[in-house]
Amino acid sequence: AVTVAAGSMVEPAIMTETYRDGGRTTIAILPVRGSIDGLQAERFRLFADHVLDDDSVEAVVLRVDSPGGGVTASDQIWYQVKRLQDAGKPVVASYGAVAASGGYYVSCHADLIMAESIVVNAKMRRTGICGAMETMLVHRDVAAEFLPRAVAALQAAGCEDIRGDEAARSLSAELSPASAEDWDTEYLDSILSVRIVDDLDAAISHVNRHGSHHTEAIITADAEAAARFQREVDAAIVMHNASTQFADGGEFGMGAEIGIATGRMHARGPVGAAQLTSYKYVVEGSGQTRP
Repeated sequence: AVTVAAGSMVEPAIMTETYRDGGRTTIAILPVRGSIDGLQAERFRLFADHVLDDDSVEAVVLRVDSPGGGVTASDQIWYQVKRLQDAGKPVVASYGAVAASGGYYVSCHADLIMAESIVVNAKMRRTGICGAMETMLVHRDVAAEFLPRAVAALQAAGCEDIRGDEAARSLSAELSPASAEDWDTEYLDSILSVRIVDDLDAAISHVNRHGSHHTEAIITADAEAAARFQREVDAAIVMHNASTQFADGGEFGMGAEIGIATGRMHARGPVGAAQLTSYKYVVEGSGQTRP
């Protein structure tokens, strides 16, 4: 039997399914409707607080019917989603408006000419989509050569605000200081954050900590490094030597894209080991950019 308790302005709807053996599953249904603004974000925070205070809620369904909205408000909703996930509440969702692509790692073995072309396309082809690059990580060994030319190319393409950590700013006077919030921000605009990293370990660590689990990419000629990045990065799509602007259902041969989901819960009906296995899309390229 399934019962649904209607929600209010501050409490989400709660669906409870009771089984023949007396067991129960309780799921909170959190809506995101209309333009995402400060009021919507605050309402969502109250929903999340309610769920976190209710130990009976085992999972969350995030229902998105929104054209998007302000970047700050979208980030606040994404933060609440992460709060729920970090507290052990699985979130099932299709949320294009709050899922940012984490970014690129340009390795010490990258073809720098190819890397320049890819990052410009990944950032500037369309800045307002969920496949747009938001953060660029550059290996320290190639940063002095690559970063100034990449910054110049990005600016020529219209990237108006490039923010960097101290190491990045020491290599280019065109960068403004990056804050801690920048590594977790979906700009949906001509803004980019840049960080210099020491090695592949640091790049993977940054991506897994700050990424949205949507789409990440590595640019490198080192096949072993690429394979490790694709294996260890926790994202729905992981690309090698290709623009993240290809992160699209139509480009994957799925037809019209309804949404993008970054969670892992997908099983329905009887569940065995195979049904508990999630998947990621691993994309191999050789410098492709999306027209």
